[in-house]
Amino acid sequence: MREEVKVIKLSGNLNSTTSQEFRQNITKIIEVGVKIVLLDFQDVTFMDSSGLGALVLAFKTLRAADIQLVICSINEQVRILFELTNMDKIFEIFPTQEAFNQVLVSKN
Repeated sequence: MREEVKVIKLSGNLNSTTSQEFRQNITKIIEVGVKIVLLDFQDVTFMDSSGLGALVLAFKTLRAADIQLVICSINEQVRILFELTNMDKIFEIFPTQEAFNQVLVSKN
């Protein structure tokens, strides 16, 4: 049986320097085979447009593999970036990992 949820804890900056490694991680996840990828932004301090681009690419890549991408624990700067670009309408965002887990439990 394949694993239901893969949690990826991101930290520091999500920018052009780190987005390449992030994309490689997404590719590995598809090979493992999960149903949901949860990106935990609790330790992310900054994200720029290339980080956002990497997220959108990850979203499309995962969706093509029938894997759902959800996000939790974003800070104010990331939340504002999501709202300004309307990405808060695209991504399912939870306030915390615990909130996500509660929704996941209630669905099963």
